[in-house]
Amino acid sequence: MGGAVSAGEDNDELIDNLKEAHYIHSDLVERAFRAIDRADYYLEDYRDSAYKDLAWRHGNIHLSAPCIYSEVMEALDLHPGLSFLNLGSGTGYLSTMAGLILGPFGVNHGVELYTDVIEYAYQKLDYFIKTSESFDKFEFCEPSFVAGNCLEIPPESRQYDRVYCGAGVQRDHEEFMKNLLKVGGILVLPLEEKLTKIRRTGQSSWETKKIIAVSFAPLALPQHNTNGEPKAVPLPMFEVRTLQELARISIRHTLRVTTDSREGHPRGRGSFGGGRGLGVSGLHKYGPRFKRRRVHRRHCTSVVLANKHVVSSALPTPAPLDNNNNHRGGEEAQRRAARGAGEEEEEEEEEAEKESVELLRAEPPINILRERILCLPLPEPLKMYLLYCREK
Repeated sequence: MGGAVSAGEDNDELIDNLKEAHYIHSDLVERAFRAIDRADYYLEDYRDSAYKDLAWRHGNIHLSAPCIYSEVMEALDLHPGLSFLNLGSGTGYLSTMAGLILGPFGVNHGVELYTDVIEYAYQKLDYFIKTSESFDKFEFCEPSFVAGNCLEIPPESRQYDRVYCGAGVQRDHEEFMKNLLKVGGILVLPLEEKLTKIRRTGQSSWETKKIIAVSFAPLALPQHNTNGEPKAVPLPMFEVRTLQELARISIRHTLRVTTDSREGHPRGRGSFGGGRGLGVSGLHKYGPRFKRRRVHRRHCTSVVLANKHVVSSALPTPAPLDNNNNHRGGEEAQRRAARGAGEEEEEEEEEAEKESVELLRAEPPINILRERILCLPLPEPLKMYLLYCREK
């Protein structure tokens, strides 16, 4: 499923195309998509296909088309502090984007059928935390994944504010999915070939909205044990953060907000965890995007009025007359003047081109939060802990 959006040359251009096609329309979702390079979740040999609006599969590893993920993220209506359950969490790409919005006090859980895909997802999560500049621009809710069939989740399990299922669901399992949801929560799933948004408005009342037609592989049916009983898949624990973790979150938040205040960025709604400046800077890696344009400068003549006569400073000076009132060397002078003007115009165009390239050349981004942590008068191990042991 996919292909509705033009391919991009990089992640930012892909997001630009998704916005133009009206798949992405909220700032929160746009920032989350720009903060994570889709190509990082591809195997190295397939990265060239990452910015096409197409699904990708290799063995058990699977990514939905960008337009589908856009619709899902918009429909989930995520906010900081919510609990989110991703059924069929796969590579963790969607869960990581959700974590940027949920913030450090949200809940971010995933259930995946294949253990090798969970290992792959944790590798990608570790790479994101240790290497991505975006990790320091947002307050992050780290996802947790468990292996198993989502249809084997015990019915008495805790419910969530937001639930997404990444496999095709038939009517037989619709009620099961609904029961994973809190009152007021939102469930997004492919229900009988339609991406569907279901909001739980009461204990037994629902609002349903069809979004777009989709084609997903169907849910795998549960495998029973030898005694005929279904397996039970326990969801990840709702862990209480330690005092040490809370201190780290608080220090990073304080440094981020202090930096934003000094830069004159207001704090308010729509920011990730309060600090707005660093979050907004995540819209593009190097600030506003520019298209390179060739600048042409034409050789313009300056014209002035002198005693009611028009005098042009760019006109060639007439050659002196010979005895027959002919211009001596006039043709040769004109050729030299024309050749000189052409060379001058070409030089000016080259100079303008160099100036244009210099203006558009992006400077390397500065990780302000990282720089502030490294400048703190603290032992090196504590600095590394505040940085989440990120690589330099």
